Amino acid sequence: MSDPRPVDRPSGSLPRRYVLGLLVAGGATALLAACGANGAAATSVSVTMESNGPATTAAPTTAAVSNAASTVAATTAASNAAATSTAKAAATTGAASAAPTAVPAVTAQDIKIIDTGANLPTDKVTLHWLQSGPGPKGIFQAQFFKAYQAAHPNISIDFQELPWANISQVLPLGIQNGNAPDIFQLPPAISGAQAVSQGWVTPLDDLIPNMTEWKKAFPTGAFIEGITMFNGKTYSFPLSSNMRYDTLTLYNLDAMQKAGYDPASKPFTWDEFRQAAKKLTAQGNGKYYGLLLEGKDTTRFTSWVQNLAQMAGAIGGAMNWKTGEYNYASDEFLAAMNLLLAIKSDGSIFPGSLSLNAAQARAQIPQGSAAMILQGPWNIPQWEQTSPNFKFGVASQPVPNSGPALPLTYAPGGSNLYWLYNKSKLGAVAGDLFDQLGTLPNQIGLAKVGGVSDPAIFPQALQQAHLDALQTKASTLFDQQLRVAPSPDVRNPDVSVAEAEMHHLTPDIGETLQGIYTGQISNAKQALQDLVDRSNKELDRAIKAAQAKGAKVTRDDWVFPNWDPTKDYSPDDYAALKG
Repeated sequence: MSDPRPVDRPSGSLPRRYVLGLLVAGGATALLAACGANGAAATSVSVTMESNGPATTAAPTTAAVSNAASTVAATTAASNAAATSTAKAAATTGAASAAPTAVPAVTAQDIKIIDTGANLPTDKVTLHWLQSGPGPKGIFQAQFFKAYQAAHPNISIDFQELPWANISQVLPLGIQNGNAPDIFQLPPAISGAQAVSQGWVTPLDDLIPNMTEWKKAFPTGAFIEGITMFNGKTYSFPLSSNMRYDTLTLYNLDAMQKAGYDPASKPFTWDEFRQAAKKLTAQGNGKYYGLLLEGKDTTRFTSWVQNLAQMAGAIGGAMNWKTGEYNYASDEFLAAMNLLLAIKSDGSIFPGSLSLNAAQARAQIPQGSAAMILQGPWNIPQWEQTSPNFKFGVASQPVPNSGPALPLTYAPGGSNLYWLYNKSKLGAVAGDLFDQLGTLPNQIGLAKVGGVSDPAIFPQALQQAHLDALQTKASTLFDQQLRVAPSPDVRNPDVSVAEAEMHHLTPDIGETLQGIYTGQISNAKQALQDLVDRSNKELDRAIKAAQAKGAKVTRDDWVFPNWDPTKDYSPDDYAALKG
């Protein structure tokens, strides 16, 4: 199921785990070197981002949006304005005197638009692209799309970034109404297998020029059955690696130093984290709080509780891969939820947290609303870009009060998967765009902007990005605290048939945890056990449905008795299960 640094890593040093996370998914496929790009010189672009989150320079071009997206965008923009107004009224700046290193600009040399040989339309067309954001990848992509449009004046790119919660509303509605964007990222609750089985998406094999050679440029394991491939056809590709986690302790450096803490040198334990939030709130004296949570997004409750619980002993996160049993009702999940409730009861959480999504919450920290937030590494380049005078620190998420802090896990394959709508009439344009994004020069351009926040899928691209001290800190933490998890999809491609049969549960884990936090659910243990029971029932039902379709899949495919959660799960481990 699926992210800490004081010294720059040498540019030629690549974490073994970065590559292994891809290798374990690739079976016997050879590791192939990435190819460069040939052809037309890059076009230099400079645009301003229009988004639903904090202002960001050098980002997406403005364009008309679809009816569904524009409705959500308007609602979100209004919410942003209200949240910003509230935060400003409640906050004072803990501003810094020394600015962190600025995010590198994307230059003409970083973007290469080549002639791929695609059979592109000659009339005027507009391709609609929807993804999560705003974020570092969007800064690069806005420049990339501008360059692409300069090379192809008849093609316009309507580039939209929305929070995941909004994508989860807008995209299914667009699919239902037959007017979804041409290219999109799937909502977190929808798997690739489900999107394929329900006819949301179409294969890319006949659309990306020189598909076989193009795929060889990616690291081994980027294309695997059940994740990016289904029934032997390629439906998606990963723009970036997923070796990161999204609950780093990010903090106002001045406020933290004034309170006498240095979590970058010694991570907070759970108890210390609670005490720090309480002390920082008192120190703020009504001007800022100890902790800010983006409580509007239910997926964020999933991340906070699951990551805290996993490091405390709920190995695997949502599922214990050694036993194939769900962890939701475990003591560790309950304890992690109780930690958030305790910090809330102390009065240490920013009062407007439940009205904020992740992007809105991220924007409040430099403004002084709170001293700490638990989010991902994408905050680092965004704050450096939009708030260059804000001094902040990066540290591990809180660790258990006692005992070892177990590693978090990440799935093999990659991140930021893109899919083509099955009713799109612009498959050739989509294929050409995907081709361009899968070249080394453009991957290097992404790496220069995204760094560890959206690490390029090509390892050599990240090697050539010069990470600053804060990104180096985050990278070091990821190396120390992340391990590749077992994957039922890698073990048995027929698992994807069962996953396609699974129905989304309501309430899911994020909704359940949010309900516990707000007090709408009074018996946490009972609610989480009910979720376990419903999850088991649904998984068993989906497996039977897959078996009825001829899939050779059983519940045992979710059990990995030889898994050591302190180590990466490797190709040899998969092979040992068969032996």
